[in-house]
Amino acid sequence: MSLYIDPHIHMISRVTDDYQRMAQCGCVAISEPAFWAGFDRGSAEGFRDYFRHLTEVEPKRAAQFHIKHYSWLCINAKEAENVSLSRDVIAMIPEFLNKPGVLGIGEIGLNKNTKNEATIFQEHVDLAMKTNELILIHTPHLEDKYMGTRMIVDMLKNDKRVDPGRVLIDHVEEHTVRLALDGGFWCGMTLYPTTKCTPERAVDIIEMVGTDRIMPNSAGDWGKSNPLAVPEFIQEMKRRGHSDAVIRKVVYENPLNFWRLSNRWQEWQLPVKDGKTAPQPGKEEKKAKAARR
Repeated sequence: MSLYIDPHIHMISRVTDDYQRMAQCGCVAISEPAFWAGFDRGSAEGFRDYFRHLTEVEPKRAAQFHIKHYSWLCINAKEAENVSLSRDVIAMIPEFLNKPGVLGIGEIGLNKNTKNEATIFQEHVDLAMKTNELILIHTPHLEDKYMGTRMIVDMLKNDKRVDPGRVLIDHVEEHTVRLALDGGFWCGMTLYPTTKCTPERAVDIIEMVGTDRIMPNSAGDWGKSNPLAVPEFIQEMKRRGHSDAVIRKVVYENPLNFWRLSNRWQEWQLPVKDGKTAPQPGKEEKKAKAARR
């Protein structure tokens, strides 16, 4: 069994049995970005309760199955069209940033590539720069994806404070993955049945661009989705003859190394196989963390 990390899954929308099945398939850690609740919330106080759920309730549920739970905070792109509400939520986020397990700001981004969405995206980025946070980015679905990804990359490049190496652009596909990687960003491939990648396509992408700064995730949420999509990706990698070391890099080491860039990261070890433990940060990672202090 290959141990893995799911760096983008919405466990608030999953039943507890999903945690059990994920653990049985080798999941040892997850991160849960703030996202849409299946409906537009009516007030900022609804987000306060949601942030409490992400930072207090869900980690306890995950711990029952020996899965470490991390989170990201924001108002999502679907609700960003409401600028007034968005600004109230952004003003609240600093109250929660120092909660245990919070990795940064996310998943922020664009939904329909509107002016209001872009405004709120930039205000999230401004908060992240002022508080030295990692950023996790949502890119739009289907026909809006390339345009939205291009807009996002351009906005980030135009902000000289942004270090691409501390940003993960998620939901990349064949036509957007190079926008992320060539810009120096990390990227995530979402294994979603209809609007994003299948496990087979995700392995195709790995074979096209390599294994640096890239990772799969399930993004399991309210819609039709599969919390065991990463194990399916692992099986496809094995079927094509990829080595255990290559698989481990993509599904375990890459997400862990990205999380290690968080300014509140506390190093921990997870078993990899045969009693061995996860590697400690390398020299370059230690230098980067020291520079940020």
